Amino acid sequence: MTLTKIALSALAISALTLSLNARDQIKIVGSSTVYPFSSAVAEELGATTSFPTPVVESTGSGGGMKLFCAGNGMNTPDITNASRRMKTKEFKLCVKNGVTDITEAVIGFDGIAFAQAKSNTPFSVTKKQLLLAVAAEVPSKDGKSLVKNPYTNWNQIDSSLPTREIIIYGPPKSSGTRDAFEDMILKGQTKKMAVYTSLYKANKVKNKAYKKYKKIRTDGVYVPSGENDNLIVTKLNKNKAAFGIFGYSFLVENDDKVQGSKVNGVIPTPKTISSGKYPISRSLFFYTKNSHASKVPAMAEYVKMFMSEDMIGSDGILGEIGLISLPDSRRTNIRNSVSNRTKITLEELSKKH
Repeated sequence: MTLTKIALSALAISALTLSLNARDQIKIVGSSTVYPFSSAVAEELGATTSFPTPVVESTGSGGGMKLFCAGNGMNTPDITNASRRMKTKEFKLCVKNGVTDITEAVIGFDGIAFAQAKSNTPFSVTKKQLLLAVAAEVPSKDGKSLVKNPYTNWNQIDSSLPTREIIIYGPPKSSGTRDAFEDMILKGQTKKMAVYTSLYKANKVKNKAYKKYKKIRTDGVYVPSGENDNLIVTKLNKNKAAFGIFGYSFLVENDDKVQGSKVNGVIPTPKTISSGKYPISRSLFFYTKNSHASKVPAMAEYVKMFMSEDMIGSDGILGEIGLISLPDSRRTNIRNSVSNRTKITLEELSKKH
């Protein structure tokens, strides 16, 4: 074989290897809350470019992170959506598996709706009352100890609340919505309550869980309902006593079937969520695996489209299905960071977002 033939053969093998390690279709996993927004951008990409429509799976934020952080192989996702920020332990898992070049994108705000059937009388609850409805353990009558949650009706928590069964359909443990709900309702309230914090101080080893209390009851009052938030909407209309916990976008999409409750006297709206007045609000994210960028050419176009003003701007398309836009200056800064594929670091993730 001549040197020329050997060289051509080597080039052919190299090209074949590259084609085997590359693909046109983007693989996206993660949050059920971000899913409608991610899917809308995916459909737009498929309709307006030569790239195929990306595959978007609703696995939950936690489930998506596990898949995303499994490695750099082309059988792993290119992007994962999250309805809360990546956890430091997830970042460490990524690093352990060689996924070290990750860019974080914040797409907007979302509120966690505490919703019920549209036909019901409007409902108003405080964050503390919500804690007492969902926590596995609650203060005893004398307030000196914790007991297994005995509450089965709302009026048992507070006489001002209706005589109505407590039944709550909510997200499972793999969900970022559940993580955010636990942070803002369980951890956020119990850190102010001596009956929880004193247990930690009394015995830091035995009662470490009480420093950041987030145990949701498992006696059938809180019902984990999978990653399909539309299923919760259906259940609320079958059981009028029930409440559901899901992202604000699903409230918008189903406003003919369900209504949001007031929390601390504030109803969830784009204005109250973006201003922070609605007390259960959070940011929404997606994370890109930059090691895949050269092998999945569609990634760059998808990310650019997602971060565009046409999608996430104050009058963007995604606002029509419930995304609440970030302030102009913050959108610009994040867009620049994403465009430059800025690597997220453990130090940055450790900071309060």
